[in-house]
Amino acid sequence: MNVTIVDYNSGNISSVINSFKEVAKDNVNITVSSDLGMIKSCDKVVLPGQGSFKSCVSALNNISGLVDVLNDFTVVHKKPILGICVGLQMFADVGYEETETKGLSWIPGKVLKIDNKNGKYKLPHIGWNQINIVKQSSMYNNIENNSHMYFVHSYEFVPEDKKVISATTDYSSKIVCAVEKENIFGTQFHPEKSDKVGLTLIQNFLKI
Repeated sequence: MNVTIVDYNSGNISSVINSFKEVAKDNVNITVSSDLGMIKSCDKVVLPGQGSFKSCVSALNNISGLVDVLNDFTVVHKKPILGICVGLQMFADVGYEETETKGLSWIPGKVLKIDNKNGKYKLPHIGWNQINIVKQSSMYNNIENNSHMYFVHSYEFVPEDKKVISATTDYSSKIVCAVEKENIFGTQFHPEKSDKVGLTLIQNFLKI
């Protein structure tokens, strides 16, 4: 099986690469690339994202043909894709960080600033927080409900259809921290920074 981690110059993704390589068995080939042919032919894609919604969308668009190939991979061929942090947020129709920016529109919804209750809650939301698993999914095999995952974000994905939500976390409110729609998976938390539990989630994605 061939898995491509998309490297589109969105920040340091070394921890994502290291975690996937640590979990991958001999029969899983992990490649880091923005090569369109490689992405087209692989079995699964990982879309990381660091920085702002606007900067990540711009970085994707800066590589000619990349968005079209990702659309084809995800929407037409329905192969499994995992978005991490801003990688998940870009699944939305639109984001409002810095300025209004169009997303990939794979899962209808918006990316909005977390309501910090007039400064009662610090932003960005940084550190370990429990996740509440709300949807049965093979992504959570051998992961207990209320497990702790690592977060770094000031914006949250608010999907139109609540049925796509697979996990939430309590911060200033119930924040969507994972989604799943057919072949599309996303986590707001960083599994690659979430110790053994995060590695288990990565392993579950590789097994799908």
